[in-house]
Amino acid sequence: MKTKWFTLLIMVSLFLAGCGQEIKDPVSWEVEDFTFTNQDNEEVSLADLQGEVWLADFVFTNCTTVCLPMMANMTELQDQLKQEGLDVRIVSFSVDPTVDTPEVLKSYAENYGADLSSWDLLTGYSPEKIDAFAMKSFQSVARKPANEDQVVHGTSFYLVDQEGVVRKFYDGINPPTEEIISDIEILLAEE
Repeated sequence: MKTKWFTLLIMVSLFLAGCGQEIKDPVSWEVEDFTFTNQDNEEVSLADLQGEVWLADFVFTNCTTVCLPMMANMTELQDQLKQEGLDVRIVSFSVDPTVDTPEVLKSYAENYGADLSSWDLLTGYSPEKIDAFAMKSFQSVARKPANEDQVVHGTSFYLVDQEGVVRKFYDGINPPTEEIISDIEILLAEE
């Protein structure tokens, strides 16, 4: 009888220990409604992502600086998420939509070895639209200066919950992979 009580006590303690987990330093930014075009020429909307945990970032294919490590890091993170058995979508918004057609984005992602079954690279909007969207939804700039081929944009990875709310952001150049995975597990446990 004592063994049963002891086992029950251990199980309840473990259960309660897991309930108290919270994301440290969270934010709460609602992603505004959108419908954009992905690398397969299919529409992807905020409604399509409802109920899913997803990671977002802002990149462009002609980038000569920060996008290179960001894409490599996101691809590596995608591989680690799969190894952990975590079902997470990735959404990359192009900040240079006049250059980044669906075909260009698809080729770009394939060069990094991205698994496009769970990764949408989005385009199909004006530069002004993505700049306003990035600022309103992700507190980030996405602006292409006149007469230049490079775009000024943020380098963060954003964790978005099942309700379309940004819950945290991380350095996309040197991402804290373990922290990202832990925060994703917390969100998935909230389902």
